[in-house]
Amino acid sequence: MTKKAKIILSITILLLVTGIVIYPLLSGKTDETSISTPANTAKRPPLNVNAQVVKYEDLDDSFLGVGNIIPDEEVDLSFETSGKIMKIYFKEGTAVEQGQLLAKINDLPLQAELKKLQTQVKLAEDKVYRQKMLLAKDAVSKEAYEQAATELDKLNADIELAKAYIAQTELRAPFTGIIGLRLISEGQYASPSTIIAKLTKIIPLKIEFSVNERQSDMIRNGTKVKFKVQDDLNNYEATVYAIESKIDLNTHTLKVRAIYPNSNGKLKPGKSVSIAIQTQKMRNTLTVPSEAIIAEMGQDIAYVYRNGKAEIVTLKKGLRTESKVQIVEGLKAGDTLITSGVMQLKSGMPVTVTINNVSIL
Repeated sequence: MTKKAKIILSITILLLVTGIVIYPLLSGKTDETSISTPANTAKRPPLNVNAQVVKYEDLDDSFLGVGNIIPDEEVDLSFETSGKIMKIYFKEGTAVEQGQLLAKINDLPLQAELKKLQTQVKLAEDKVYRQKMLLAKDAVSKEAYEQAATELDKLNADIELAKAYIAQTELRAPFTGIIGLRLISEGQYASPSTIIAKLTKIIPLKIEFSVNERQSDMIRNGTKVKFKVQDDLNNYEATVYAIESKIDLNTHTLKVRAIYPNSNGKLKPGKSVSIAIQTQKMRNTLTVPSEAIIAEMGQDIAYVYRNGKAEIVTLKKGLRTESKVQIVEGLKAGDTLITSGVMQLKSGMPVTVTINNVSIL
């Protein structure tokens, strides 16, 4: 082959190779081994999310917690002295009135002593009278009259002491309430350490609970406390009447007590309750669900729906409750706030929103 023929052949081969490479690029076609580009990749469908229209609402800041129902008064009943129980006058589990006689121990020796002293009173009074008459006539000394008067005073004091000892043999209700199960029987020997029964005052009742340091400045006498009892559909309301003088150093909580009338005696002490205290109430403020807000890089952000896309907004928050957050800056009434799928969103991403079960393209 001549040199000229070789050159022509080389040029022909070069043109063929160049055509094979360039043609697919010019025609927009590639083979299966070609690298895909974003232009020919399938479009991702818009993300389906839920949203709500931002509007003005009333926002209640409430403290939620647990507490216990305790009696207004409660005491373990016992005698002030020792002796054999002669009579029990109360029926277990019934209401008793303040001052009602509940039980009695043997007081026969004391009654006899009292009777003895009382019989001496007339004689002592007559002696004082005679001494007084004689003193007026200067027939006796003043000292003799004063001695007779002193003996009468001592006798009266002994009588009062005997009556006090007899009173100690009587067990009386210190307040009106419900008496519990008795722990003794007639004929049993009792001492001041022997518990006869428990007396509980349940009208009214007290609700005892604790609040944390943040709420401690918001609780004061007169604050209303709403509470519910387990397995009871009724809502109850008590009123704070007493607050502990200092915050507990171990739990950093403040103990509080509220009073509930319990006028019908329905509620019983010992039950646990769930409580709610409204500490603040804000009217006509912008609120959003707390799950719609994301903390990112030291900022609070959210996404709103605009022109078919998710757009990011930076927020300034105010009051926060268990489920809602007050928005001070970043949103306005009428904005469409995205409330679901927020962790998957990016600003400018196409979305399809659903508001009140209605889809919006």
